[in-house]
Amino acid sequence: MAANGVSSGLIVSFGEMLIDFVPTVSGVSLAEAPGFLKAPGGAPANVAIAVTRLGGKSAFVGKLGDDEFGHMLAGILKQNGVQADGINFDKGARTALAFVTLRADGEREFMFYRNPSADMLLTPDELNLEVIRSAKVFHYGSISLIVEPCRSAHLKAMEVAKEAGALLSYDPNLRLPLWPSAEEARKQIKSIWDKADVIKVSDVELEFLTGSDKIDDESAMSLWHPNLKLLLVTLGEKGCNYYTKNFHGGVEAFHVKTVDTTGAGDSFVGALLTKIVDDQSILEDEARLKEVLRFACACGAITTTKKGATPALPTESEALTLLNGGA
Repeated sequence: MAANGVSSGLIVSFGEMLIDFVPTVSGVSLAEAPGFLKAPGGAPANVAIAVTRLGGKSAFVGKLGDDEFGHMLAGILKQNGVQADGINFDKGARTALAFVTLRADGEREFMFYRNPSADMLLTPDELNLEVIRSAKVFHYGSISLIVEPCRSAHLKAMEVAKEAGALLSYDPNLRLPLWPSAEEARKQIKSIWDKADVIKVSDVELEFLTGSDKIDDESAMSLWHPNLKLLLVTLGEKGCNYYTKNFHGGVEAFHVKTVDTTGAGDSFVGALLTKIVDDQSILEDEARLKEVLRFACACGAITTTKKGATPALPTESEALTLLNGGA
């Protein structure tokens, strides 16, 4: 940790950034929605902003359309203090859009506009290797594995980050509608599984990847691989379970009034990475890890209390207020 308590190591997030169109009214289908609010989205970009909100240092590597929305998104990253040297703009393809509806239960349904979108067209040659090599933590999802050339760019970026000594952080962030089939999704998500040092899956993703409807330790440990330092299973309002080589356990969630779950997992990941980027020994110390995960759960909970991902990402003081029993 730097002397002022702010993390100094760089967290580089790789993948997609897009615009989520969220209905102005909750609990309706896309067809019924009277109007939509545009909100920046895309899990890796959300993580990058989550990090800077909490006082950490982050950069985003990806491709946007050379259009109004693409430049708007790049501007939002910069306004939030995210380093944008790793962003490319595509003249021929649009920035991706996602229409996200919040059902009455606060869960989401997605409709994507990517045909192809700019993020899918990032090539290995376009990668800013300098940014990637300066990462203490390199974070990514699985959407960038779906099609070429982005898949090759993803694999190269991971390799370069690993060679430079970065901790690799993987949140598969399953979006089934984007994959050709469930089998292909499972196969490709698993194709880079044993490269990651830290993996976070949701309960739904755990079921999908294991093919079991049990959310238990045995099911989680079937996803363990020998190079893994930390496996996390997030359980929504039930908190999260953690697994390391030497210990495992659970952390309870915080109870808040949920409006929109968009970005909660990204907020959780951003908080975790911000806290471990300068001190990875936390991953081997159960008491300290639990403290960090409580903080991450608080950040995730706060994110569900507002609409959209980016506007809802908390600051450290907001998270500490919740942690210390405030509203």
